[in-house]
Amino acid sequence: MSNAVLVTGGAGYIGAHACKALARAGYQPITYDDLRRGHREAVRWGPLIEGDTADGARLDETFARFEPVAVMHFAAYAYVGESVRDPALYFRNNVGGSLVLLEAALRGGAPPVVFSSSCATYGNVEIMPIAEMTIQRPVNPYGESKLMVERMLDWLSRAGKLRYVALRYFNAAGADPDGEIGERHDPETHLIPLVLDAILGRHEPVSIFGTDYPTPDGTAIRDYIHVQDLAEAHVRALDYLLVGGMSTPLNLGTGVGHSVKDVIRAAERVTGHPVPSREAPRRPGDPPILIADPSRARTVLNWQPTLTKLDEIVASAWKWQERLADG
Repeated sequence: MSNAVLVTGGAGYIGAHACKALARAGYQPITYDDLRRGHREAVRWGPLIEGDTADGARLDETFARFEPVAVMHFAAYAYVGESVRDPALYFRNNVGGSLVLLEAALRGGAPPVVFSSSCATYGNVEIMPIAEMTIQRPVNPYGESKLMVERMLDWLSRAGKLRYVALRYFNAAGADPDGEIGERHDPETHLIPLVLDAILGRHEPVSIFGTDYPTPDGTAIRDYIHVQDLAEAHVRALDYLLVGGMSTPLNLGTGVGHSVKDVIRAAERVTGHPVPSREAPRRPGDPPILIADPSRARTVLNWQPTLTKLDEIVASAWKWQERLADG
């Protein structure tokens, strides 16, 4: 029996970490990526097939060649601001490409799918922590595109066509503890790498968007989950599906929130350097607090995040950023 897993977007940040976790668990990750936003050098634990998820013929060839036991679907554009400026790009790539992929999967034996979804599908939520039954009301095209793919998967599952797990991430952060791979986005929008880039002089001072939120220090609070814990959850979801698990969405987070100022203080502790920062007005649509209720993932997948301390998350990212700085 094949041990291949097709990993779309496996040259990206979370996808590459998932490939390493898959290889460690005895699977053969087959990265399928067009490299427009991924990195060839991040593909280190299996073959790379260069292709677009909108290319049905290329996908058919890949399914026929490797006969994957499952699909992990990461391939998507993920900039909220860009999605607001160009919604069509996000629906064409994230939704249209996903539909072509799922149709190819059905032709290729209908292996189960682990889908990279997002807490952005929930939109602005007032009750914390956020559980899976919370009504999903995205406030940007990126979140809407993820929700549309979830709905496609749900209807395909109801029709008996395939099974899936949709993993709704909260704030992915950190880097591989071994220092082999890490976060590289252009442009970078995530807080922790922006803070570290500011320390290294590779970025302007960090903007603190809003200091008047109804939180203990006035800055927004988010649930940061280490990327290695995310990757492990994907392997657990795959194992769950391969033994007949039912389709379901699951939140991935720690259940603990940290403010923007918490992150800045952690970076200063870890690096020993001050963080250049400046206060700025709130950004429209930014909720004060986003924290996951990850209890279902812990029950269904027997999964527990292990790298939960903010300082250790920041330290792993700092190790990676120093390596990038050294070339």
